[in-house]
Amino acid sequence: MNSVYDAYSSPLASRNASPAMLRLWSSRHKFNSWRRIWLAVAAAQHQLGLPVSAEQVAELRAAVARGISDDEIHAAEKYERELRHDVMAHVHALGDTCPKARPIIHLGMTSQDVNDNADLLILTDSIRLISDKVEATVAVLGGFAARYAAVPTLAMTHYQPAQPTTVGRRAVSWAFDLHGSLVLPRDHWNGMKGFMRGLKGATGTQASYLALFGNDHAKVDALERAFLAQFDLDADDFDCIPFTNQTYPRVIEAQLLAALASVASVLHKIATDLRLLCNRKEIDEPFEEKQIGSSAMPYKRNPMRCERICGLTRFVMNLAGNAFDTAATQWLERTLDDSSNRRLCLPESFLALDGALDLMLNVGGGLIVHEATVRKNLMAELPFMATENLLMAAVQSGGDRQHYHELIRVHAQASGMRVKQEGLENDLLDRLKADPSFRSKSRGGSLDADLDWSGVMDPMKYIGRSVQQTERFVRDIAEPLRKKHAMTIDALSRGGPRV
Repeated sequence: MNSVYDAYSSPLASRNASPAMLRLWSSRHKFNSWRRIWLAVAAAQHQLGLPVSAEQVAELRAAVARGISDDEIHAAEKYERELRHDVMAHVHALGDTCPKARPIIHLGMTSQDVNDNADLLILTDSIRLISDKVEATVAVLGGFAARYAAVPTLAMTHYQPAQPTTVGRRAVSWAFDLHGSLVLPRDHWNGMKGFMRGLKGATGTQASYLALFGNDHAKVDALERAFLAQFDLDADDFDCIPFTNQTYPRVIEAQLLAALASVASVLHKIATDLRLLCNRKEIDEPFEEKQIGSSAMPYKRNPMRCERICGLTRFVMNLAGNAFDTAATQWLERTLDDSSNRRLCLPESFLALDGALDLMLNVGGGLIVHEATVRKNLMAELPFMATENLLMAAVQSGGDRQHYHELIRVHAQASGMRVKQEGLENDLLDRLKADPSFRSKSRGGSLDADLDWSGVMDPMKYIGRSVQQTERFVRDIAEPLRKKHAMTIDALSRGGPRV
């Protein structure tokens, strides 16, 4: 192959995920994280009197500070072709870089003391990045909600006309669901502080470390605490998983990917709602000046960003099952088939969700509301919405609730068929006004007094507490998040999606 275009390249990297998330899941960042683990173990061993010198620790510290070079990665790749073991390949490559420290690198450790601890560091940083973007998106949706808090629109249940709400109140429902989806990752990830596997050895028994310290159990505990202290973590606060086999319990990752899937499901719901509203010509996602909607149909204005959000989030939701399968098939203390799967489902879950969040943040910051169409669609259905208030007014004027419910139902069905089959205007209110049953007894009807028909077509009479609920959400949740993530919101809303 003579070109990068001759080999498969993941669209998650080329089209969707942000540079920040790609860096976290890059090979270089993983290998640098491995080196941080080896340094931390060596420093802790030196501190506790094992035969690890200050000079050896200093040499490792300098290598970690420099970061792994391309040449060192190539050297490790050469070792791996011979050794068929990725961790040992990097032990040898680091030993070449740090010849004084070579004899003590990986002392007492198993590969998962390196892999799992490094993975947990990467997962913690990835969750923080996702969390920041979720909060930023909530803030952006909250800003949109504030602008349209008092613009009435038609709410739908069963995708059929229901009762009026407001454009802002609908956006609050999106933002509230998204804000709530953060609870799972935060709870499972120890309040976003992160945690680590610790130093457990080949099958989790810490036998190798116990041997190093001459069966001194207290020193094994001290080693783990000294190791964790270099990452601002404290085993006494349960930032260290207290019990593992060769790997930390993979059900932790299953819970995490399920949490990511819950965020994805909310994004999918929001994007789907926007696609439905685009079809109703009420809202458009951002559309650039030279953007093409279709190669064949020049008039098309497809909601392609929301469509991409749906595609990416569906992928995230389906990846969650891989993590549960991995947790279920560990074969006693561990089997290697989790590694090849985790190399795919862990990074790709984060990369795909990261891309979907960037798209949603961009969409939320540039939504276009066509208020005239919103009002037209609402007013066409408003006579039906008004009937609930008319029913209550008839009862208050001496009418039988069940009798008037049936009268309204018959007239409403007839008016609805007129609209659907003949393409005519909704004449429900005219039908009700013409029905003697809705008049006072003095005018030949059956009510104690005439009904008040004034303002019956004012949509603001039917939106309930939509405005107040929107204002409360914006004040209590969205506005504090907007202040917290002002720079992220500005950068991502201006930058737009990558492709």
